[in-house]
Amino acid sequence: MVEAQKDFIQEKETKIIKGNVAVAYAAKSARVQVIGAYPITPQTTVVEKLSEFADNGEMPGTQYIKVESEHSAFAAVVGASKAGTRTFTATAGQGIFYAHEMIHWAAGARLPIVVAIASRGPAPPWNIWADFTDVLSQRDTGWMSSFCASHQEIYDEILMSYKVCEDHEVLLPKFVAYGGFILSHTSKPVIIEDQELVDRFLPSLPGEEGWPHIWMDPKRPMMFGNLIMPSGFYYEFRMKIHDAFIQVKEKIKSVAKEFEQMFGRSYGNGLIQEYEMDDAKVGVVIYGDLALQMEQAVDDLREEGYKVGMIKLRYFRPFPVEDIINSVKKVDTIGVIDRATAFGSQTGGPVSCEVKSALHEIKDAPNVLPIINGLGGREVSLEQQKKQLKILVKLNETGELPKDIIHGTLWDGLLEVE
Repeated sequence: MVEAQKDFIQEKETKIIKGNVAVAYAAKSARVQVIGAYPITPQTTVVEKLSEFADNGEMPGTQYIKVESEHSAFAAVVGASKAGTRTFTATAGQGIFYAHEMIHWAAGARLPIVVAIASRGPAPPWNIWADFTDVLSQRDTGWMSSFCASHQEIYDEILMSYKVCEDHEVLLPKFVAYGGFILSHTSKPVIIEDQELVDRFLPSLPGEEGWPHIWMDPKRPMMFGNLIMPSGFYYEFRMKIHDAFIQVKEKIKSVAKEFEQMFGRSYGNGLIQEYEMDDAKVGVVIYGDLALQMEQAVDDLREEGYKVGMIKLRYFRPFPVEDIINSVKKVDTIGVIDRATAFGSQTGGPVSCEVKSALHEIKDAPNVLPIINGLGGREVSLEQQKKQLKILVKLNETGELPKDIIHGTLWDGLLEVE
């Protein structure tokens, strides 16, 4: 009896908090030095909580900058990061689109800014519920991007992001995305790690000399954003960003491993996280909060005798091409489930496009069924996910596609409309 009780001893501080509050605690734990703050639903409570921390003196030395728009919020952290500080902001949906110009400035200058995205559906019509089209639309901006499936993962991923972004061989900005209202406004237990342990895990805050490639120092004058002629180094700068994205994959894996060793929580290899894939015949690639529910769907179908599995995609950029190939080759049929749109592409969803592209020249690649569900926060039930798995099982056994395929993609859960 005594041994059994040991499992219930909580040695770390655990708070029952909303996903947005978990973001704020992560930024606080990371000792961010400059915050660009502008409220937009559903991330508003992120910057509100950070305002509370700053006003109460819980973030000494942190500059909390209230601005008039999302464009300005990004401009503030771009300028602060150029000066050599650890910076943070949060936004969503239309806010990302409004800040799009500054998003490119951050990537082009190789600034290690971390931004939380409480993803919501793009307007029109207005929608403020979970839909990852907002962050996935930033695919080619030069920002890394990852998805979180739980409140604890939000907190943990922001810490890991600073470790990756600020590595002097990386120096890239990053989005950390999670579903609006599904994670942003629900409350779950989150372990808030001891500050001393977080300080040991993260790199030291940048000193007065700034980052190794960019700084503001009158003794070392540097031009920012100057015009480069076609014969200059513009071409080479873009190539180096792409090269950094390829090289950073191993850094992400090493940081995830180090995080697990220090804090005891595993996120696969950092890029993807497999679930019951070793003996599976059929699997799905899925991301965000729906991945957590899909684990239960996999468990339920395995109890019925179906050999099904799941791959939780953690990173969209860099896209884990090699890891996806090695994982999906274990199965005969794979479904790729998007909660986002890629209008006019080879499938209706951005991640399914990436997976099909990765498998294009692979011999004996599995059958791929693109699936879209949950757009604009529409509910995706456990029963619906179990049905999706059974559709894939049937496709694998008979080659029969579901009847409601539209342009090669299963838009699951559509309403009956004219």
